[in-house]
Amino acid sequence: MMQHISRKQPSCLRAANKQKQEHVFASLPQMERGVSKVIGGDPKGNNFLYTNGKCVIIRDINNPAKADIYTEHAHTVGVAKYSPSGFYIASGDASGKIRIWDTTQKEHLLKYEYTPISGKVKDIAWTEDSKRMAVVGEGREKFGAVFLWDTGSSVGDVSGHSKLINSVDIRQKRPYRLATGSDDTTGSFFEGPPFKFKFTLRDHTQFINCVRFSPDGSHFAMAGADGQIIVYDGGNGQRVSSLGGEKAHRGGIYALSWSSDSSQLISASGDKTVKLWDVGAGTAVTTFNMGSEVMDQQLGCLWQNEHLLSISLSGYINYLDKNNPDRPIRILKGHSKSIQCVTVHKSDGRQYIYSGSHDGHINYWDAETGENDCFSGKGHSNQVSQMVVNDTEELVTCSMDDTARYIDLNKKDYSVSDVVKMDSQPKSISAAAGGLSLAVCFGQVVLMKDKRKVFALDNLGYEPEVGVLNPSGTTAAVGGADGVISLYSVQGTTLKDAGQTLQVEGMVTDMAYSNDGAYLAVIVDKKVATAFSVADNYSVKNVFYGHHAKPVTLAWSPDNEHFATGGMDMMVYIWTVSDADKRIKLSDCHRLHHVSGLAWTDANTLVTTSHDASIKQWTITY
Repeated sequence: MMQHISRKQPSCLRAANKQKQEHVFASLPQMERGVSKVIGGDPKGNNFLYTNGKCVIIRDINNPAKADIYTEHAHTVGVAKYSPSGFYIASGDASGKIRIWDTTQKEHLLKYEYTPISGKVKDIAWTEDSKRMAVVGEGREKFGAVFLWDTGSSVGDVSGHSKLINSVDIRQKRPYRLATGSDDTTGSFFEGPPFKFKFTLRDHTQFINCVRFSPDGSHFAMAGADGQIIVYDGGNGQRVSSLGGEKAHRGGIYALSWSSDSSQLISASGDKTVKLWDVGAGTAVTTFNMGSEVMDQQLGCLWQNEHLLSISLSGYINYLDKNNPDRPIRILKGHSKSIQCVTVHKSDGRQYIYSGSHDGHINYWDAETGENDCFSGKGHSNQVSQMVVNDTEELVTCSMDDTARYIDLNKKDYSVSDVVKMDSQPKSISAAAGGLSLAVCFGQVVLMKDKRKVFALDNLGYEPEVGVLNPSGTTAAVGGADGVISLYSVQGTTLKDAGQTLQVEGMVTDMAYSNDGAYLAVIVDKKVATAFSVADNYSVKNVFYGHHAKPVTLAWSPDNEHFATGGMDMMVYIWTVSDADKRIKLSDCHRLHHVSGLAWTDANTLVTTSHDASIKQWTITY
């Protein structure tokens, strides 16, 4: 029997190791209006932390293009904080679960896991010896807990509130003190350990969003939706002063962060400003004006060494400049919502990645440095479904807002005039030589030339899903929900039925011509990929099997010999056109979500995007 064992399997398995993750361009924090965002600071001063969905994102504060993503939570993560030793991170999710994990290893091994409260975790605090931690948030019978990090056994009682607790902090020196702030408009002061409730702080008139002890433990400050910042004595909890008199900000205050010398702090507010306070004098030294739009509300802040960071409602992370308060040193942009599509384009010798997300946002990234920005002006108002770059250096996009757009990549702005309104929602867009574009909409195929509709196919007798033009712009292939691909010849400004159809094994989910036009690759919901040879009258060149669930996206390598497919099984396969048995597998590219978009910057570098709002680059070795 031995000789019948297939020898092809091991080569596939060996190939699985031939890829390397090169870059991670991380998502922005996921923001919610009126909800503060905690940024965790690294005690060593190198990194900072925030959350998006089920991910914890760790970024290098000096080089934020360097990022790492922790993906082990089963529910949405609300907050993550470093232990004072710097060796561990504790992160808390919407189910009340706390995971304490290692920061020193790439694998981020889990050390302990607890469920101290029964609802969403809003804040976490550690004692300075990294041995005890306090967790607060929503709950059924209690809104907070304080326990030993290695056994989970209680070291006190976080009581005194009638509604959810938004914020907690622990004094970083002995004797320990603990303070909380709640939606019931009060704060509580505790002595310990074991921590015992001492008294209630009733100086605020609305929700308390943030409470923070100064690093030297001499004071703690409390800020709330009433625009007040009250400073208390860190040892006995007695009120010392209020910053800025009656009101520190015109809007609610969402976050506070102290300077390392404990003499100053910054506050982030819904009035779209961040203020830097001299705590002793009780006055604002600097006011950072962050803009005038709703998205410029400030919901989080962090003061770490010389860096002052704030987070806008847009998710943008601002590096504030004390010397120029109206202009941040840098603004980290990107996506905070799921990325739906991606394409690449080379300009001035540099490769750029273009990504479009669920909220209509388009970003462009330098593939090497991760430096990124978005176009100026008003763009799509709904999900960007697909994008391609045409031969006149325009990004051609289609969106669920029922439009196609043309964006000049040299001008980097949305033109008001270069928008084509569709009769129904477009699903796919393709471009070819001679100013041609093809949009497939619900029940309709639209041919455009020079940014204008010139022809539409209606009453098709099938539901079109995806359409592609071959690179020369002479043929349009339209794949349907019925597993039939119809070929049309492009004649001037019309589409003529070429009288040829291709049969595939299920509903077409994506397809693309190779860059030289020699092949047409098609993926279908039945987990199959097919390559047709164009010159051979579209005969089947090869059929590829491997996905365990529906493949949804496809991209050709610039070498025209390989193409990549990504599926709902979270797998990416790189196929060799001439040999269906030769394949490279990338599993778990984006741990929690399937790959939503694929593109190649060169024959050995694959870009993947996902609903985790991050972009990754992989080096592929054949």
